[in-house]
Amino acid sequence: MTTPAAPDSFDSSALFLRAIDWSQPWLAPFRVLGRQLSAATDWRQALNAVVQARCIHNYQGLPLNFVAQAELPAAVAYEAFIGSSGKVPTRDNLHDFLNALIWLSFPAIKARLNALQAAELARAGTLSGSSKPRGATRDAATIFDENAALLLVRDNAAGQALTTALRNHQWTDAFVEQRAAFGVDAEVWLFGHALLEKLVRPYKAITAHTLVISAPEFYFSLGEDAKRGWIDQQIAADLAQHGSLVRRLTPLPVLGVPGWCAGQDDGFYADSAVFRPKRVK
Repeated sequence: MTTPAAPDSFDSSALFLRAIDWSQPWLAPFRVLGRQLSAATDWRQALNAVVQARCIHNYQGLPLNFVAQAELPAAVAYEAFIGSSGKVPTRDNLHDFLNALIWLSFPAIKARLNALQAAELARAGTLSGSSKPRGATRDAATIFDENAALLLVRDNAAGQALTTALRNHQWTDAFVEQRAAFGVDAEVWLFGHALLEKLVRPYKAITAHTLVISAPEFYFSLGEDAKRGWIDQQIAADLAQHGSLVRRLTPLPVLGVPGWCAGQDDGFYADSAVFRPKRVK
């Protein structure tokens, strides 16, 4: 890991990183690594040092490498370029830094998503990603990549009850009456880098597209790193098996997660502009 820089040697091109409040509860799984990267004299170099230490590769087995945006050829789609080269074009902004942080945290899921997107590009007969419609499968993969949360629920009656309440938009039931389930029978892990970017300046209406994962008993006794590894392998395998996320995601107003926002009383959850009732088809 790159040694954290002294304040007077901080890379001035990375001042955007100072906007991140690593103490926020939704950043807990990324806090240690995020703070180290944010303090590095060269954050992109620090990213690649972690990649090398962890031997992270893309879905074709090519070593991952975060590079300047200028290395992306004008006529080549971003996803196709990552798949064919292992290089991830990374701009000097929060969006791309957080994307890189997710690559380091969930490399198997990111690689599988890239494989899905590259396959859809190939199926469409284009490497540019712009000459033909994206299609439902690629759209769903992109939405997941950008805006997903992962809801881990214990594989028991309490976990099933919470899942049912959330899927039916029974927000008071899920967040008030079943509040004690969070941290015991359920955990929320954020994945989408655009979602994380929005939460740098949080507002109540931020809503994630959420994938629900039933977790076995042993999962909840694991340490944080072991949990992250289990999630990474489990969801990557799920994506490899099912090949699509179409109609599998459910909305979750993330600041409704217990403990993630002040003032979470009954009135907070009664705000139907945020905690919307389920549409009747």
